[in-house]
Amino acid sequence: MGAQVVMGAMLQCSFGAAPSSLIVLPENRVMAGVPAANIMDSKPIVNIPPFGMCTSPANPTVATATAVASGVLTPMPCVPATAAPWMPGSTKVTIGKMPALDNTCKLMCNWGGVIQVVSPGQFKVNDA
Repeated sequence: MGAQVVMGAMLQCSFGAAPSSLIVLPENRVMAGVPAANIMDSKPIVNIPPFGMCTSPANPTVATATAVASGVLTPMPCVPATAAPWMPGSTKVTIGKMPALDNTCKLMCNWGGVIQVVSPGQFKVNDA
């Protein structure tokens, strides 16, 4: 397992213009100074804030704005659309009865983007 991801971890979407910080609600969680995340911390807005402007042509707002601009790619505000949990998750560590989220996990956006952990938010807790 890579480094455990916690509240405040820096995230980046492949179609987003800016990084974002993971939000982990402290309900029934392990505290590693701040709440530690599991693979279910994948809800748009609640856990995954917007990434500035989105450039994915699969995003309906981007597609509409691009069509209005005669085919010139026109970024629009990012609203993450994540339907599945982070993958793959830890095979050894659980948090809140779900696999722990580590810095190697990826999260797919419905608009084609891949969200990844740029910085896990802490560097002291590792699973051997």
